[in-house]
Amino acid sequence: MAEPTPRRNEPRLRPAPLLFEPAEAAADPEHFFDLESIDDPRALLERATELTQAFRAAADRAMEYQAIAAAQLADPRRFDRLTAADIAERAEWTEDYAKKMVEFGRDLMRGDSTE
Repeated sequence: MAEPTPRRNEPRLRPAPLLFEPAEAAADPEHFFDLESIDDPRALLERATELTQAFRAAADRAMEYQAIAAAQLADPRRFDRLTAADIAERAEWTEDYAKKMVEFGRDLMRGDSTE
């Protein structure tokens, strides 16, 4: 699994909204956020770029929440705290990456991230 690099000095972009598709449309493998219905290549590039940026922003934000959760689970004040190995197993990470994510989560919770 690729290990994302936390972006501490980059401003958070406001991505295009991700609209949830109806179940019927999502079940159609040819259907993807209605992109297949856009005939104009300029409009297609614009919308596909918006979606790409939105997915990246969503992935970055979800990764931050993973780090916060990992830090909370590893908190030595918790009677039910987990080891880095336990966290790695649950999140399907390596143990070294789990340790990095715990530390990143602690930084986020302290507000050390500059955004």
